[in-house]
Amino acid sequence: MATRTARVVFSGWWLALIVLYYAFPDAHLYTWALLGYSSAVAVLVGVRLYRPAQRLPWYLTSAALAFFTTGDSWYNLILAIGRQPGFPGLADLFYLLVYPLITGAFLLFIRARSGSGDNRAALLDAMVPTVGLGLLAWVYWIAPFTRSQDLSVLEKIVSIGYPLGDVLVLAMILRMLTATGKRPKALSSLGLAMVGLLLSDIFYGQSQLRSDWQLGGPVDLGWIVFYTAMGYTALRPGMRQLTERAERSRAVIGQHRLVWLTGAALIAPAVLCLEYIQGRPAEIARGGIVDAPVIAAAAAVMFVLVLARVADLAVAQRQAGARERALREAGTLLFAANTEDEVKDAVQDAIVRLMPAGTPYHLRLSPPTPGTVDLAVDWRTAGELPEGAGGFALALFVTQPLFGGRHGETVLGAAEDVLHAVRPSLQTLAAQVAVVLERIALTAEINQRDSEAYFRTLIQSTADVILIVGDDDTILYASPSATKLFGAPVAVDTPISLLIAADGQDALNDTLARVRHTHGELDGIELTAQGAGRRTMLIECDLRDLRDEPSVAGLVVTMRDVTEQRRLEDDLTHQAFHDSLTGLANRVLFRNRLEQAFMVAERDGATLGVLFVDLDDFKEVNDTLGHAVGDQLLLAVAQRISAIIGAGSTAARMGGDEFAILVEQSNSADATEELAARIVAELDAPLEVPDGEGGLHMVSGKVSVGIAINRDADNATELLRHADLALYLAKGMGKGGWQRYQSDLAHSMVQRLEMRTQLHEAIEDEQFMLQYQPIVELADQQVTGVEALVRWQHPTRGLLGPFHFVEAAEENGAIVGIGSWVLREALRQIAEWKAQDPETTLRYVSVNVSPLQFRAADFVAQVREALDAAGARPEWLLLEITESLVLKDADKVIQDLRALRAMGVRVAIDDFGTGYSSLSYLRQMPVDVLKLDKSFIDDILTSRQQHALVDAIVTLAGNLDLAVVAEGIEEPGQRIALDTMGCHYGQGYHFAKPLWPADIPAMTTIAQPAALSA
Repeated sequence: MATRTARVVFSGWWLALIVLYYAFPDAHLYTWALLGYSSAVAVLVGVRLYRPAQRLPWYLTSAALAFFTTGDSWYNLILAIGRQPGFPGLADLFYLLVYPLITGAFLLFIRARSGSGDNRAALLDAMVPTVGLGLLAWVYWIAPFTRSQDLSVLEKIVSIGYPLGDVLVLAMILRMLTATGKRPKALSSLGLAMVGLLLSDIFYGQSQLRSDWQLGGPVDLGWIVFYTAMGYTALRPGMRQLTERAERSRAVIGQHRLVWLTGAALIAPAVLCLEYIQGRPAEIARGGIVDAPVIAAAAAVMFVLVLARVADLAVAQRQAGARERALREAGTLLFAANTEDEVKDAVQDAIVRLMPAGTPYHLRLSPPTPGTVDLAVDWRTAGELPEGAGGFALALFVTQPLFGGRHGETVLGAAEDVLHAVRPSLQTLAAQVAVVLERIALTAEINQRDSEAYFRTLIQSTADVILIVGDDDTILYASPSATKLFGAPVAVDTPISLLIAADGQDALNDTLARVRHTHGELDGIELTAQGAGRRTMLIECDLRDLRDEPSVAGLVVTMRDVTEQRRLEDDLTHQAFHDSLTGLANRVLFRNRLEQAFMVAERDGATLGVLFVDLDDFKEVNDTLGHAVGDQLLLAVAQRISAIIGAGSTAARMGGDEFAILVEQSNSADATEELAARIVAELDAPLEVPDGEGGLHMVSGKVSVGIAINRDADNATELLRHADLALYLAKGMGKGGWQRYQSDLAHSMVQRLEMRTQLHEAIEDEQFMLQYQPIVELADQQVTGVEALVRWQHPTRGLLGPFHFVEAAEENGAIVGIGSWVLREALRQIAEWKAQDPETTLRYVSVNVSPLQFRAADFVAQVREALDAAGARPEWLLLEITESLVLKDADKVIQDLRALRAMGVRVAIDDFGTGYSSLSYLRQMPVDVLKLDKSFIDDILTSRQQHALVDAIVTLAGNLDLAVVAEGIEEPGQRIALDTMGCHYGQGYHFAKPLWPADIPAMTTIAQPAALSA
């Protein structure tokens, strides 16, 4: 049956049934049944005529029409026999089953059209109007049923089922309408059918509420449109498009869709306004709009959906911009390509750039394949590709024509939504590739036409010599450049052996035989030849066996002069492995020779020694006499070392003023030690070195030497480390000597070095903490101050006192960071104590400052910043400095001390009497407090001289207006004696050991003596 005929017959049949339905009301039972069942049959006929890709959704549609008609027929049959249909009844069951069937059919349509990929944009566009129309359905359709006093619970549930089903079906049709891509014509007919169903259901529901429903009224027109549109849609050829995959377009919002979404979003406020204007009794009785929560929720949902849609558009815009940038970059790479391989690499790079970041994909570019194809970007399933799609169900298949009757194929597998997004960019890229390939083909054709003339000119002008040698080793052809290289023209039939020096004849004969035997090629063969002026030169030869080529019929030998190049390479190699100043081996060469010698010594059981030599006081030479003299001293020392060790050992400059010596030929460690002692003795006498300006200087060349033997090490690296540790030991035990590596001494040295490294980590990890030792007034033993004492909470060794780490911290400079932290923490703590107890007897905190920390250029500023950060007053701080501080930079020290005192900070001299101890500095230096060292206090009860000395110091301090704090008071008699002398303050175990911060406040509020048991 022709499709047009089927539609004409269906239209005529339906028109006749509609006329009969309204003309003969008594025949409603039959005419309405014929209308419904005819529509269901028309759907099945359409499936048979057009054979869509998926038939199940159409079968579900036919079943829904049949169920709907069955419900109507049952309803009309009850009326025909004179009874009133019950509600709910069997007809309602058939009616309600229609909605899941139609919903299922529409879901299958959506699935078939959009595939497995995500189409979030279309879903959001459909949900906005769906929520809006659902709100209308609730307010004017569903809610009246829920509030009806005349309906039972079951009647309300069934009544609500109709509008809910209509909203669900409406959501499905809106989802189909909002899908991207070209819209099928059949979709409009389905939309018309659903509108008819919805309108009739609405009016039917309202009439049910008013109990004025009549069969055969105008309400039936909506259902007639539903039947007619569904059947007619199935009989149109376009019905197949509903189950075919749609080509997606860009995720943009057109003007019509924007108006549509705007109108849908305004439904909630419009309903709210209308409800307010109507002022229905329910709202008046309640004092507000009954459905306000539902309206607000719907408005919120629509707002969130619109925001999600806007966010998707922003993401899509960014992705589109990224793809456009990738295309521009790819175009730059493509148009710079000159070969097919470069084009292939550029295409692969471009596709990588086009794919969204973090997205898995599979890319395969096949080699050129014979055959002519058109440029195309098509869809392929994994089953349609011989090698699959890398685990993906779908792929884009690109065919690219190539010149020479060939084509290339590209397979890009990924998730379907990703492929939809990148397909337009891939099509643009393929078009760009076609243009580039056409340009390359034209260029190749032009180059092919000009190649003969080009290569002729090239050979005539090239600097390399090109020879063709026959089977008898005579020259069949020589390029013009041979005259320049060999100093005379090379005639045809000249034996090639005449061009090569006598010591290179055997190598020449061997090379020619090898090429002829293998019928191949040899590159980089170096021979000695006779050049112009009979000079000997080194030439590099490349040979090709082209005896089978009729146009050549011989061996092609390409020669070039590499004499200067090899000389330059040798010079560079020497510079790379030798010190430029002394000419000795450098660190790299020394390390290579050491590793080789270590392996040989291990194999033979021999003794291998390494000496590290370091000049003593070399920095003073540079600082006083200049770097020119320092360089000459290094050169003289290097020459002296080379003369001492002889040819059997290797000397190297490791950097700065440090040298290393590898002693290979020795049977025991004694030979190495004797060599070290000799070097120390030979360099003990001053060396006479020039300054570069005609002057001579006698300079000390004394050195310290560290020795290590391979029998104490497992590898070359460990041997070097042992020698370095031994040198460190030699330096520490006095300059101008040597030391051999010993594991017991090295262990403590390693521990010390490790501690120096760990100190910096401890500062960063905040491993330090403070204890505080009270400072009391001797008369009444009241705590007036505390001294901050730093402790290190070591991760493995536990709590360490200053004795364990301060010296190492001063050596590596970590004391500056530690001291800065102690200053800040001590000020923070006293500010906290003062805030907790304003009446505390505690007046200040004493903080020790190392000379290295004090000499920092900004130390005064650091103190000021620490006070501000802690919110502490300057008079709360007492800085303790050592007597040795004034030995260097006395003027600057005094200037900084005056600046600190001007701020209000007090200054104390710690351990007075154990260091510099000059009375002159007491007069010059601006200080406030003297702290007597414990060594002075220990014997004041047993030694008359010591008692007198302390008494004199206290008296002197009093005359200079300096306060005195006695340290190390451990006995009551010592306190009484000091108090009698006039010493006002003291600290020690007699009063308290160093305490944690939490224990201090209790001592500063106690009125009685604060002495604790030691």
